[in-house]
Amino acid sequence: MGSRTSPTSRPVTIRRAVARDAKRLTRLVRGSGAYEGKYAAAVAGYRVGPDYIEAHRAFVAVGAVEQGDRVLGFYSLVLDPPELDLLFVADEAQGRGIGRLLVAHMRSEARAAGLDRVKVVSHLPAQDFYHRVGAVRTGTALANPPAVPWDRPEFEFRIPSA
Repeated sequence: MGSRTSPTSRPVTIRRAVARDAKRLTRLVRGSGAYEGKYAAAVAGYRVGPDYIEAHRAFVAVGAVEQGDRVLGFYSLVLDPPELDLLFVADEAQGRGIGRLLVAHMRSEARAAGLDRVKVVSHLPAQDFYHRVGAVRTGTALANPPAVPWDRPEFEFRIPSA
């Protein structure tokens, strides 16, 4: 998939992440407003490295040239076992449809890879988003202290064949 247009009619391009994106993606994860307060510990030392980008299907949403080719969000799809491992949208880009574009792109990638479903272990503040974009609640991932000391909802995207 190439360029898409967000609901605000600003061009957004989704492209494969490359090693040089690693620092920007790490900053996006660590700076996410969804991980403030009690959730901060979950991303404090998190790193999206070039090795991670090379090993998984990671894609970034970037703004148009007039926005400085700015990274607006990204996701990472793990194929085996099928899981949406990461999905982040920059705080200032939220509410513009970037998350929906990324999910639609992920579903397309999953379909192309022959997957029929993709699991998501959601961050608590993101569970409403996943429900709105068509994920179905399937269970609960139990706390894993000290990294994640709270239970998290599990969802699944069902991927219909083309």
